[in-house]
Amino acid sequence: MQLMMYIGNDLIESVPLDDARISKPGYVGSIKRCLKIKYDELIQQYQVRPEFLVINPGPKALNKQAN
Repeated sequence: MQLMMYIGNDLIESVPLDDARISKPGYVGSIKRCLKIKYDELIQQYQVRPEFLVINPGPKALNKQAN
């Protein structure tokens, strides 16, 4: 899994997540806080709130059903 930070349409950074810790309270939030601190100047310059997206970049498994 990856945590992706966007400002507007621009991808700022993608951080790998530990799948076993995603369900733990505060894990993803702490990484988001670190990214906000790291890119504080950029966030202030654009004056838009950053958006975060958690994705699984692995290939999709397609379920084919015979009709």
